[in-house]
Amino acid sequence: MIVNASLVLLLGAVIVLLIRQSAMRVLDLLLCGTFGFLLANTVAAPAIRHTLAWLAATVGSIHP
Repeated sequence: MIVNASLVLLLGAVIVLLIRQSAMRVLDLLLCGTFGFLLANTVAAPAIRHTLAWLAATVGSIHP
């Protein structure tokens, strides 16, 4: 759950930066959000969650 919250905050910050730089308009943001909600209801959702969890575990296991 902590990884999901961190990922949401990170992606939110990236979206805010893109909007401020005029690289992403509000309509693009709405389309991305809608796509995410629709994707969460598909058969691909468990595979995406598994891949993100694996990626987070891999990055978390890297020691400097």
